[in-house]
Amino acid sequence: MNKVLFTLLIIITTSLMGSSFAIGKIGLQYVSPLLLVGIRFTLAGIVMGIMVRVFKRTHPSTFQEWGQIMLIGLFQTAGVMGLIFISMRTITAGESSILTFTNPLLVVIFGSLFLGMRYRWGQWLGVIAGFLGVFITLGATLHVQQIGTVLSFLSAVSWAIATLLMNRWGQKLDVWVVTAYQMLSGGLLLLLMSVLFEDMHIVITTSSVFIILWLAIMASIVQFAVWFFLLQKENPGKVSSFLFLAPLFGVLFGWLLLDEQLHLYTLIGGAIILVGIYLVNRPQRL
Repeated sequence: MNKVLFTLLIIITTSLMGSSFAIGKIGLQYVSPLLLVGIRFTLAGIVMGIMVRVFKRTHPSTFQEWGQIMLIGLFQTAGVMGLIFISMRTITAGESSILTFTNPLLVVIFGSLFLGMRYRWGQWLGVIAGFLGVFITLGATLHVQQIGTVLSFLSAVSWAIATLLMNRWGQKLDVWVVTAYQMLSGGLLLLLMSVLFEDMHIVITTSSVFIILWLAIMASIVQFAVWFFLLQKENPGKVSSFLFLAPLFGVLFGWLLLDEQLHLYTLIGGAIILVGIYLVNRPQRL
């Protein structure tokens, strides 16, 4: 692929990932968190579900495979996104994005502990650097004062679990079909959780409709489509190494759209986390 096109697509997909934090936080002014993210992914799942049917992608043939997709949706969509949006009620969009994108570091730890995966020393160095960065980002203290900090970190845990499940089951499932139906099942679960556990509210305005459509179409469908296109056209290790740009964009959008203050320790800690994630995802040289 042309380097200019590759760079442009990387910027588009990672900036869309990062934008969802700041735009989602703005959306909380109009919609309760679980309802907002539930509408986002139910809508995105319906649109992508129609697309995979129209393009005749291979669908699961057994109840077990459908169950695997729904379990991925439980962790990837309901777990990750539900925790992120609730967390942003008490912490900034930038902080939430930094903590959430520590998930590649947790993948190494969980993969080693529970699946017997083996990793290079450079990847373990990345894990150490990443958690050092988290410690600095939190103000160099282990006393967590905001529940949002805990929830954002738990979103990274949920994402890491979903990644390992996808790694185990994804080889025999169509990735586009999995993406569509895990979003749909996760979105429906989030709507149910909204009914059961939160004080639901939604204010219909031009702004709120735009935010929902942006999150569902641009930050979900378009972002996934570009990301998967890159994974198919380029070395997956090379593409994944650029994932560290997403929390950077999360911090920048929080600053630009929400006027969030950039503390020096947050910037230093975030930079160290980015280095750690890069080391974890860096392709092995042959």
